[in-house]
Amino acid sequence: MNRVWFLFMFLGLSAFSQHQDKVDFIKATIVITPNLSKESIAGKVFYDFHVLQNVDSVWLDAKNMDFEKVKLDDKRVKWNYDGKRLVIKKKFKKGVDHKIFIQYSCAPKQTVYFIGLEDDNPDNDQVWTQGQGKYTSYWLPSFDDMEEKVVFNMNVQVDLPFRVVTNGKFNSYTPGPVKNPVYSFSMENPMSSYLLAFAIGKYNKQELTSESGVPIENYFYPKDSLKVEPTYRYTKEILDFFENEIGVAYPWQNYKQVPVHDFLYAGMENTGATIFSDAYVIDSTAFIDRNYVNINAHEMAHQWFGNLVTEKDGNHHWLHEGFATYYAYLAEKQLFGDDYFYWKLYDTAEQLKEISEEGRGESLLNPKASSLTFYEKGAWALVMLREEVGDEAFKRGIKSYLGKYAYKSVTVTDFLTEMEVASHQNLEDYKAGWLVSTEFPWDDAKAYLASKNESLKNYFFLQDQMHSSAVLDDEKLMWIWNKETPAPLKSHLISEFQNQIPDATLKKIFQNESSLKVRRALAMSIPNATPELRMYFESFLQDKSYVTKEYTLFKLWEAFPENRVGYLNKLEDVVGLPNKNVRLLWLTLALVTPDYKTVEKANYLEELISYTHEIYNPEIRQSAFQYLYQINAVNREVLRQLILATDHHSWQFRMFVRNLLDEMLTNENLKQQIVSVAMQLKPSDVRYLKTKIELP
Repeated sequence: MNRVWFLFMFLGLSAFSQHQDKVDFIKATIVITPNLSKESIAGKVFYDFHVLQNVDSVWLDAKNMDFEKVKLDDKRVKWNYDGKRLVIKKKFKKGVDHKIFIQYSCAPKQTVYFIGLEDDNPDNDQVWTQGQGKYTSYWLPSFDDMEEKVVFNMNVQVDLPFRVVTNGKFNSYTPGPVKNPVYSFSMENPMSSYLLAFAIGKYNKQELTSESGVPIENYFYPKDSLKVEPTYRYTKEILDFFENEIGVAYPWQNYKQVPVHDFLYAGMENTGATIFSDAYVIDSTAFIDRNYVNINAHEMAHQWFGNLVTEKDGNHHWLHEGFATYYAYLAEKQLFGDDYFYWKLYDTAEQLKEISEEGRGESLLNPKASSLTFYEKGAWALVMLREEVGDEAFKRGIKSYLGKYAYKSVTVTDFLTEMEVASHQNLEDYKAGWLVSTEFPWDDAKAYLASKNESLKNYFFLQDQMHSSAVLDDEKLMWIWNKETPAPLKSHLISEFQNQIPDATLKKIFQNESSLKVRRALAMSIPNATPELRMYFESFLQDKSYVTKEYTLFKLWEAFPENRVGYLNKLEDVVGLPNKNVRLLWLTLALVTPDYKTVEKANYLEELISYTHEIYNPEIRQSAFQYLYQINAVNREVLRQLILATDHHSWQFRMFVRNLLDEMLTNENLKQQIVSVAMQLKPSDVRYLKTKIELP
């Protein structure tokens, strides 16, 4: 899973599970029928399993399910169920094969998300799953433990005209009752059940093929046909690069990617079928500000690291997230160059250095470590391992590791053993410094970066110079500022030293800089659009960067009241990123600019309020709530949407909403309005509010 917006502490997927080491589940054939109106699932599953040692029971994890039939080898069998685990009671003899059949139903409270069903637009209707951290056992009797690997074959019955995206190869499409078709898919190789997933919605697809012949399916909403290329840009190139760099063929039958609404994270690496947030479905202009490339590469790298070889438990989570992060960075290095790669490593090293110096550093072997540790320190650990053992030994060790443990579970020791064999080195010191230690070795990381990248070496030199000077004078700065200077170096100099750059030098930079990324750094970092810089800021309104437009519009609007109408007119039709960053700011400024299109203000307010509704991405809703609160435009509908969102399935958005509601409750006038609105809602909608105030 990608680290973007993923700031929770990893809890360890197997913390409360057990491995049935005396029984081997081999194959599962699943039939599920989601009921969109009831937000429930009716299912059937056949499991084939082999008994490795004599046992008196077998079991499956199953949360809050109702069972209609449970059979063993086509016969009735005794079973127990405690709401969490289905236990089959029988003496099973070593060496015998069996088949379990289970017919069940459930209304999952988590893991399966029914989206867009309450609005009037059927095109928004979706059902999708997110198993990691919540478990597939909420919708399928399966295995919370990751060590149990099974060949899963999925059959999904849906209403027309929905499309199903799930793991495996599509086999057939057959009519069902009332003309509802059944989509049938099959897998060739085993996988952990937390990687089983499906997405149901209205999609079209783009089809590609890798150099080695792997079929690639990129799904998109019909309305987003012009966004397919920028969204999925470099997908084929990334897969081709991984097969060459890793030295092991892509391990599954095909690769699919599908965007969904209101996803909990940036993306999830389900086996052969990545589900990701539609907040990354972009147009070409948005590509410079926010693109899907890193997430694309990260989730694809998981197909080897996490899916092909899977950690035994949370103590070995580095083997998933650190590896996926590292290989995603390598893919970006291939696509965007060395400077991009090393400056990205520098940015993550700075974050790790900060938490380490604050005493909050963590070991990579700590199953409860933060995502920053698992992802970024994990990637750095691989960077430095490769530096220590050399490219040839590193790649040989990776290939051996993946080959030896394919479709199995692994530990960190398993990996290090393969690297020691490949490199003929003892890696105990490496393990102690990079995996066991809670400190981040900043000095080693800085020395590595300086030795690999000339622009970072120059940057470190300038940082040292600034310790003895309050001003970054023209001579110090301009000796490295030319057309060949990498954009990351220029951007960092601007963001870090903008207060110390003389006005004359700053004006020279504004006049001559053409890089969109550096111009974006100027728009974001320079605090005020002064009269001397006005013409340069005005030119930024034309840049092909939505972030640049957003920052520039606000700074010009704030600095030059007499020209507000003109600035607003220039960006009247610009929406911006998928989070509508430009449009939301524009609406807010249009509302608070007294002499601007007064006849339209009611429409502008209505539009801004509409973005608080659940049909929009949480990012959009969050910004709309913030802007409306800041300009004192909160009305009953806004409060209604705010209260309803206090139980949203995305914990990040839910916490924002609850914090904002708490703040509003300190205002007596707003508090009275909140109570009035709450009285019109269902008891289940006001559960959080009842914990804060007493309702009549």
